[in-house]
Amino acid sequence: MASREFLKILQSARLGDVSAQQNVAAAYLTGAFKTPIQPANALIWLEKSYLSITNQELSNLSLEISLGSGDHPTHPQLLGILEQIATVPLAATLNSTAFGFGWEIFWQMAQRDVSANHAVQWQLADLLLHPDKKILQANLVDWLANKRGESRVENHGVNRDQSDGHFVSLQKQAKAFLMHLASIDTPFTLSAKALLIQLQPKDEALSSLWGAWVEDENESALLQAAELGLTVAKYTLGLRLAQTTQASALTNNSSGKSNASLKKAAYWLDMAAKDGDRNAWFALGEIYRRPQFSGYSATESDRCFGMAADLGHAQAQFLKGAHLWRKREKSEEKVRGLQASYWIWQAHQQGVPEATLLLSKVLENITNQKSNDWHRLATNAQTVINHHAEHQLDQEWLLMCHRLIIANQFNLSKAELLLCEVSQLQHEHCVVVDIRHELPKILPRLIQIDTTQQRRCLLAAAKAFVGSESDQEGNLRQRRYRFDRLTEWLNTHYAQDQAVV
Repeated sequence: MASREFLKILQSARLGDVSAQQNVAAAYLTGAFKTPIQPANALIWLEKSYLSITNQELSNLSLEISLGSGDHPTHPQLLGILEQIATVPLAATLNSTAFGFGWEIFWQMAQRDVSANHAVQWQLADLLLHPDKKILQANLVDWLANKRGESRVENHGVNRDQSDGHFVSLQKQAKAFLMHLASIDTPFTLSAKALLIQLQPKDEALSSLWGAWVEDENESALLQAAELGLTVAKYTLGLRLAQTTQASALTNNSSGKSNASLKKAAYWLDMAAKDGDRNAWFALGEIYRRPQFSGYSATESDRCFGMAADLGHAQAQFLKGAHLWRKREKSEEKVRGLQASYWIWQAHQQGVPEATLLLSKVLENITNQKSNDWHRLATNAQTVINHHAEHQLDQEWLLMCHRLIIANQFNLSKAELLLCEVSQLQHEHCVVVDIRHELPKILPRLIQIDTTQQRRCLLAAAKAFVGSESDQEGNLRQRRYRFDRLTEWLNTHYAQDQAVV
């Protein structure tokens, strides 16, 4: 059930408030205010917001001109809406009434130099080309046919063929987007390369050669497939030259293997790695660690492991994390061990046993919040936040309530509770508690985020603090005074509840 705060924003959105419409859309995209995630509803409100602005500020311009021809939209609020539209998962809105607007605006943005064009290019390419989305693609063909006014009755098969031809044309444009994304440095480059690999074995000759290798282990066919550019063939050939198999990692027992063969193995693995194959990057890293390889280089090996880790290779992520952890004392990062903990956590998420063991040494894990000193106060503070309209507490007290809840979830000390920068606490995998700006001798703590409740409390606190001024909480003396008053009020106001507990 949506919160009261969301209902107030929704009421303003219905009255035409553009900012409120964007906030409603954001809530439907992120689940804020306990709102169910519904991309279609988000797109509906973004369409309303977009049309409101274009009607008010750009009433004499068409949609194409409003997007600009090679330039960013001049209206800053319109630019913000376009960037927000680019975050909507378009495929999830296919059967909704808002899909038509999203489809048109995505293509407009993809073909112009706007800030979010890479994001929409990736979404369009993924929707139109991904081999696992055949059902969605068939539904899209039907939608395009209806949009073009084509009948699906058999005697209108010519029109249906025209619709299919239009879809093929769109796929060609999407393939061009995909190739472009794979060739430049964007957040979608690795995903684009991975999709290109999935799309590779469509050529009949390549499929035939690869089939000959799989079925008959025809080495000549394997070599031809690799030379013709099939990534999996390059990878397989590289492993075979290095005396290993696809089913097992490279080992160091090939002392009798000639350096020439290792050079050939490195060549083919490098070719596959440049296509974006994470297993090839990992195998190449192992090659560079072999003492009998003339190109031996620990630095190059670490670089290859790093590339494999970036692409999601579990063992490479563990090796990268372990390496960073060993070198943490020489690191120049602000909080030592933070990068290492991230990669170890990633490997742990993929089930690497060694990563799980090392992670317990790198990150603290708070498993039982009920045993913490802040549990009762935090429980009461959560009740106050849930009913803050009834209590009519000052904003400063509400912020302190959020601090109490976080302190309980992560077992913070009183100094950490009062001094931590709430907006800077959360990272993807852990909480970083750093109060050296006030107490230089207290070392930062890295605490694992292990439960949904912990993430929720951090998200709620971050939203509360975003709307507050930087100096609203005052200095340490003022925070201590407010903390004492709040805890006294909580203990008094909820004394009966505590007695029951």
